[in-house]
Parts: sequence; C-alpha cells; structure tokens
Amino acid sequence: MTQGAGQGPEVGRTATLRDFRVPAYVHETGPHPQSALPGEADRPVAAPTRYRPEYSDAYTPTERDIPVIHRGGTPPVTGPASAAVPQPADRPGPLFVVGDVHGYLDQLMAALREKGLVDAAGHWSAGTARLWFLGDFTDRGPDGIGVIDLVMRLSAEAAAAGGYCKALMGNHELLLLGAKRFGDTPVHSGAGTATFQAAWLLNGGQKTDMERLQDHHLQWMARLDAMEEVDGHLLVHSDTTAYLDYGDSIEAVNDTIREALMRNDVYEVWDLFRKFTKRFAFRDEGGADAVRSLLAMYGGRRIVHGHSPIPYLLGEVGSEDGEHGAGPVVEGPHVYADGLAIAMDGGVTMAGKLLVQQLPLAR
Repeated sequence: MTQGAGQGPEVGRTATLRDFRVPAYVHETGPHPQSALPGEADRPVAAPTRYRPEYSDAYTPTERDIPVIHRGGTPPVTGPASAAVPQPADRPGPLFVVGDVHGYLDQLMAALREKGLVDAAGHWSAGTARLWFLGDFTDRGPDGIGVIDLVMRLSAEAAAAGGYCKALMGNHELLLLGAKRFGDTPVHSGAGTATFQAAWLLNGGQKTDMERLQDHHLQWMARLDAMEEVDGHLLVHSDTTAYLDYGDSIEAVNDTIREALMRNDVYEVWDLFRKFTKRFAFRDEGGADAVRSLLAMYGGRRIVHGHSPIPYLLGEVGSEDGEHGAGPVVEGPHVYADGLAIAMDGGVTMAGKLLVQQLPLAR
C-alpha cells in the first residue's frame, strides 16, 4: 500500500468560490467544459493550463485498492433502539462520527438507530446532537445513492432540530465525480495511462449508482469539505499527510480542493484522487510523528479518520473467498499512533462492522 505524501510546496490561494454550477458531464474523450459561476455562463473562458503531475513508477493508476469480501444479508437489529440522545440546554449536543459506509444503507440505518440518532422510521431523533460522516458513501456496496440521499435528508432534519449532520469528502467521492465527469478520458503519467472510468469500476463502482446519480448528488459531493476540527478532533477521511500539500489551514485546504474541482481539469482531479487514496501514514514507525505534523498545522488534539479498514491497520485480513477465515472481529474504533489517531473504518465491505461512535473516546 502506498504511504502518505510529505508536505509539498505552499499552494497559492484564490478567493473562496462556493456557489457554482456543476459542469455538464460527458463521457467521450476530448476537451471538457469548465464549470461556470452564476452569471458568467456567457463569458469567454480561457483554456486551462494542463496540469500533468509526476508519478512514481511504483504507482499503478487503476490498481484495485482494497478487496471486498461479499457480505450476506443485513444482520437484524435485535432489541429496541437506544433511547434518544440527552440534550443539554447550555452547550452543543453530543458529537458522533460515522466511518466509511460504501453503499451499505441497511447497516447504516441499523447503526444510527442503535445510537439513538434516528427513529424506527429513519428520521432524525437526536435533537441537538452533531453527526459527522467521514466520507466514502458509495462503491462496493449495493446502494450508494441511497446513502447519499439519507445523509442529505438527515442534514435538513438535524438542522431543523437544532443539531447538525455534516459530511467530509472521501476518495470515492472524487472517484465517482471523476468517472461521471471524465469517463474514459485518458490520464497519461509516468506509471502509464489511466482513466477514471476504469479506476471506478476496478474499485467497486456500481452501475446502479451511476444510473441513479443526479445533478443534485454531484453538486453535493463537489461542495464537501475535506477536513474539519471539532471539539479537539481533527476530522479527515484519509490516513495520509497529503492534506499538507493543499494549504496551511483547514479553510485553505477546503478552498483549494473545492476550487480544483471547479476548474474541471482531468489531470488536477486525478491528482486529488491519487493523493487521497494513499493510506497507512499513521501506522508503524514514524506514524505518530505524521499525526503530530497534521495536528500542529491544522489544530486538534487527536485525528479521526476513515479510509483504511481497521483489519488492514491491524494486519489481520481474511481472503475474499474466506479460505483463511472471516478475519478479525471489529468491535469498535481503533486507537493507535501513541493514542493520537482514531480509525473509524470498521471494514463493512469485508464482513466487518459499520461504525458510529460518540466522541470523545477514551485512550
């Protein structure tokens, strides 16, 4: 697996651009239209300078990222749902985080019910609680679009109740956006030629998700932040230091990535996807120092991430066909890197567990 990148050169920033239209998406090769800001659709747009990043020969652009152990049916939820989360009147509600969902809508609903965040009908029932999804809503599992629809609906319901439900961008959001925008457009690099379409299919892309993908889903994904700090927790999707390549503050990183997606250049979006697919930067020797470098730059006392399944972080993984057993039993988040990192991807795609956890978490 590829290790996280080190800190790169400082990235220049432009003014924040938040209100934009998702560009038209085409699958044929050739130039692609750029996104336009409201009121600027008729202005001439200069052709962008092609961004052609250099890649290590060790990187295979369309390499399958993580194998999937096919799950059976959704395990039943036994017993009554947990009681509603208590609502203190004088401070923000409790903070929860959700690991990678990857299209497993039924498991997500069961986990949210168990924590008292939604009721039996799947509606927000947690009042002023705060809920963060750490990204990777689609691919590998059966209903990625259903997951996105649920998160969008819960965001509105939570806000109406005085809480919130928010989400970060994962590498699979970048992958799905790229597959929709660029299709089979080739990306040439030192490691060969790749396409978003091939990478998406190789890494669990579901044709039913692509068929149901609509403009409002695309707009929602393209606007997601990459990182946030909440109550001393630095929330990110990937266990990589690549965030340091995009700015020296949380706002700068989020703005830089959002603006890169707006420019709609296949090479620039591919480079984003490539960097945020890297993993394991916080594991093994030097992992705690890598975490400290992110905390020193962006704030927080602990980093909370998804992306790398806990069985992989522990080095205990069964095979896809189960011939070496089912792998480790994931009971909850994995705390590591001198207690500075919390991994939240329970490995739902490999017969693990979809994790929903209240923070703070004891060391």
